[in-house]
Amino acid sequence: MAVKYIFVTGGVVSGLGKGITAASLGRLLKARGYKVTMQKFDPYINIDPGTMNPVQHGEVFVTDDGAETDLDLGHYERFIDESLTKRSNVTTGKVYWSVLDRERKGEYGGGTVQVIPHITNEIKSRFYRQDEKAAAQNKLEIAIIEVGGTVGDIESQPFLEAIRQFRVDMGPANTLLIHVTLVPYLSCSRELKSKPTQTSVRELRSIGLQPDVLVCRTEVPLSDAIRGKISQFCNVPQDHVIENTDLDILYEIPLALEKEHLAEIACKGLDIPCPEPDLKEWEQMVLNWKHPERNVRIALVGKYVELHDAYLSVAEALKAAAAKIHASVQIDWVDSESLEKNGVALDQDAVRARLSNADGVLVPGGFGSRGIPGKLAAIRYARENKIPFLGICLGMQMAMVEFARDAIGWEDAASAEFDETTKHPVIHLMPDQEGVENLGGTLRLGAWPCVLEEGSEAAALFGKTQISERHRHRYEVNNDFRKDFEDAGMRLCGMSPDGRIVEMIELPGHPFFMGTQGHPEFRSRPDRPHPLFLGLLTAAARKQDEEA
Repeated sequence: MAVKYIFVTGGVVSGLGKGITAASLGRLLKARGYKVTMQKFDPYINIDPGTMNPVQHGEVFVTDDGAETDLDLGHYERFIDESLTKRSNVTTGKVYWSVLDRERKGEYGGGTVQVIPHITNEIKSRFYRQDEKAAAQNKLEIAIIEVGGTVGDIESQPFLEAIRQFRVDMGPANTLLIHVTLVPYLSCSRELKSKPTQTSVRELRSIGLQPDVLVCRTEVPLSDAIRGKISQFCNVPQDHVIENTDLDILYEIPLALEKEHLAEIACKGLDIPCPEPDLKEWEQMVLNWKHPERNVRIALVGKYVELHDAYLSVAEALKAAAAKIHASVQIDWVDSESLEKNGVALDQDAVRARLSNADGVLVPGGFGSRGIPGKLAAIRYARENKIPFLGICLGMQMAMVEFARDAIGWEDAASAEFDETTKHPVIHLMPDQEGVENLGGTLRLGAWPCVLEEGSEAAALFGKTQISERHRHRYEVNNDFRKDFEDAGMRLCGMSPDGRIVEMIELPGHPFFMGTQGHPEFRSRPDRPHPLFLGLLTAAARKQDEEA
């Protein structure tokens, strides 16, 4: 068999870290030499998260091939260090859309379309399959598939039924079911309670699914007695009751699960060899994260800061870059609207008072006009006071607007996204976006190449001039004003290969002032930080040293 499958479900409550558990197991299996891929099946009816509110759902993670996906795919990529694809995120909306499309085309021969077998068959068809080339090589792959939601939810029932059928179809030793559950600790009585886990497993078994492994989230270590009780009532071997305690460092979880022998259990259940893992580099990375020699402060000025998960990949990229220079990063979550009043930016003295403790400023991506004056005020503060700055997507666009207003002198300069009447629309709608009305999947998405200018700071950071970044935007720099920016001292240091689209900017003479139209946070890894984030943190640390 070319593919073995591991399914990961969750019970009791949401937010237990099914995605981190799945990703950690992926890292442990990859450290043993296996090729690993991952998928997330989400029960919500949206086609994808692309049009969902970041404050409600968290960030939208973009893959190389342009899929707008759940933030868990970011965890997957960071842990297993593989680029995933649009096949890696499946929603109820996608499943029903496909089935209904075929029904409209008459492909079901006039039969009654039902959840079983039509919906469950569609779900099963979307479980990972090797392409023809990989299948011809007959090299084993392990697909780890997480099902979103909690066992007992109405929305997830078709997915669980599809897993039940699929396990029967594939036969013994080709699939494994891991159930992530909660073992709460009652401080008043000083005891762990296994009943929630028992109830969750009973719910699974009632629909024909018997978990092979239980990963138990807990605040305190599990005693042998509680493991034995869970084993007895949930019908799993005691050594398959895995402890997963809270840890300070996210990337320490694979090491903790290795001590619990999770990968060994998985390999045994799938009837495959379990060689010793090579985790030396991962262990060294975790040591760097746990033992910083300094602390660097970065002000993240955004409009969705009330939910930090809205900028999850940005935060993880900052932490990875800090660890690389043996530092920790203290993120100051600044609501851009706090730097304005009644839609007008505060004066620079007030902005300085709010941002003066920051060693660097980062303005991330976003959509819509809310909070724009505050972002412009923060960018001006960073530019004029030589504070290291990185602008991402909308952050870069606003850096262009601020420069046009305060350096070139065009007071009405703006993005056409927010002001269609300005005489200086330095940011405007991309030509291929004109007339597009649907919001979902219509942006410039996925990985796009970029050519960096020889001798630029960007080229020095990357160590090369040919790069690629992932994108998610609808507006771009207006080429009618490019010469004005260059004449005023801004370097348009990164361009699309055809020279049509400005991809990256920098300010010569500034300690670090860079903007990118892409989303470099999606390419950052905990053990291999993205060059732009590493550049920002290095410049911020240098600023600290100069002021010491």
